[in-house]
Amino acid sequence: MVLLSVCETTTCRWSFEEDVDRYRRLGISAIGVWRQKLSDFGEEKSAELLAEYGLRVSSLHWAGGFTGSDGRSYKAAMEDAVDAVRLAGELKADCLVVYSGARGGHTHNHARRLFRDALKTLAPAAEQYGIHLAVEPMHPACAEEFTFITNWDDYLQIFAAVDSPCVKMLLDTYHLGFETDWLARIPEMVPQIGLVQLGDGKAPPSSEQNRCLLGKGIIPLREIVAGLRTHGYDGFYEIELIGEDLEPLDYEAILRESLQFCKALDLP
Repeated sequence: MVLLSVCETTTCRWSFEEDVDRYRRLGISAIGVWRQKLSDFGEEKSAELLAEYGLRVSSLHWAGGFTGSDGRSYKAAMEDAVDAVRLAGELKADCLVVYSGARGGHTHNHARRLFRDALKTLAPAAEQYGIHLAVEPMHPACAEEFTFITNWDDYLQIFAAVDSPCVKMLLDTYHLGFETDWLARIPEMVPQIGLVQLGDGKAPPSSEQNRCLLGKGIIPLREIVAGLRTHGYDGFYEIELIGEDLEPLDYEAILRESLQFCKALDLP
């Protein structure tokens, strides 16, 4: 069953409580939870509030940094990720978003090995809690701080090395959508997709992400969604809109326009 969700990074200045209340008032039935906001509000209170409002959790954002690029040791990153898997399970999230960490000074092989080992360690707990580990490839221009996974083939290498049904791909249309040649590969992608994030842009990123309102950019969202649905993807579509061009806009206006665009795509 296809469901529409909004990632809390879209409304970054609203609190967790505001997000839950305002999303529900707009008829949004699911939320992509940002760990920072949830922590600020309190884990137990957050779970109670989500239950009270009847919001499903499409994703928990995020865990990773296993290469040490953010200053943490591998051990510290793993401890945090294990806790994130637990939290995603308790929230009944569909998936936990996972980033490898930047390659940094590692060789490609060593960086992949670190990420592979982390996913292999996390996969049994993810299976126990009934969640997916959603690996997100990012556009190379803005991936440096987060991940060395920048395309479908990078993801496939990791998936083959881990060999767990809990490992899936997060397909973010902003990160992959500027290159149209991958559209022909949607049929082979669909069984591996754990979450689709909807984003648009007027130009490929140069460093920071700079998204625009859905349908106002150059990413072929209609073709992407049509391809996904034709080939059987029936999971969450999560709206994620962040960037300099969006900062001056009213959050409620962003959400209303996004919902209108999604309705035109026959997304609930």
